[in-house]
Amino acid sequence: MSRGTVVITGASAGLGAEMARQFAALGYDLGLCARRTAPMTALRDEIARSHPDRRVELRALDVTDDEAVHRVFGEFTTEFGTVDRVIVNAGLGKGAALGTGRHDANRQTAMTNFVGALAQADAAMEIFRAQERGHLVLVSSMSALRGMRRAMTVYAATKAGVAAIAEGLRSEGVPGLDVSVIYPGYIRSEMNEHVTQRTRFMVETEVGVRAMVAAIERRRVRAYVPAWPWVPIGFLMRRLPLSVVRRLT
Repeated sequence: MSRGTVVITGASAGLGAEMARQFAALGYDLGLCARRTAPMTALRDEIARSHPDRRVELRALDVTDDEAVHRVFGEFTTEFGTVDRVIVNAGLGKGAALGTGRHDANRQTAMTNFVGALAQADAAMEIFRAQERGHLVLVSSMSALRGMRRAMTVYAATKAGVAAIAEGLRSEGVPGLDVSVIYPGYIRSEMNEHVTQRTRFMVETEVGVRAMVAAIERRRVRAYVPAWPWVPIGFLMRRLPLSVVRRLT
C-alpha cells in the first residue's frame, strides 16, 4: 500500500535521484521529472527491482518552461489521483563574478533556480488549494543565508529567493498546507562532482539525502542538513561579519 505520492523535479541525478530511491524505500509512489529522460528510465528500473510494488511515472521537463511545468504537474495529479508532496529540487550551479562577461551563465542560473522554482511552486499550489492539503518542499542552500562572492553571488541570491517564497506561503496560512525549506550543506552531487579539491564538511550523496528526507518526513519548517556541522554554522553565518563568513564557506 502506498503512503502517498511525491513529485520530485530534477530527478535525473544527484540529490533528486537519491531522494527518489529513499522515498520509494519508505513506501511512496513517485512522479519524477527532469530534462533528461534516459537516466530517469534507468532509475525507474532500479526502483522497480528493489521495490516492485512502487509506482513511478516519468516526464521530461525543463522547469524554465512555465507552461510545461503546469501541464506536467497536472498530468501527475490526473494519473495518481492526488499529489501529496512536491519537492522543488531542480537547480543549476553555473555562475561568474558580476561584470566579468558571463551574464549568460548568471541569467541561466537565475531562470532555473528562481523563476523555475516560482513556476513549480505555483503549479503545486494550484493542486494543493484544490485538494485543500499538501506539502510543498523547496530545496534552498546554506549559501542562501548570506550574500556570497564571485561565482556564487547569483546562485546564493536565487536560493535566498526560494526560501522567501516558502516564507511568504507560510505567512499566508493556506489551510491544509505544510511548507518546508531544506538548506543542504556540502552534499556530493552532479552539480559539484567537478570539484577535485577536498571540501571541508562534504558528505556523500546517500548520507546527505538521508538527512534531507528525514527533515522532509518530519515536515520541518526549515532544516539545515546534515545537522552537524550545518546547524551551528548556520547560526554563525547569520550573525558574523562577511569577512568571517567568507572563511566558513
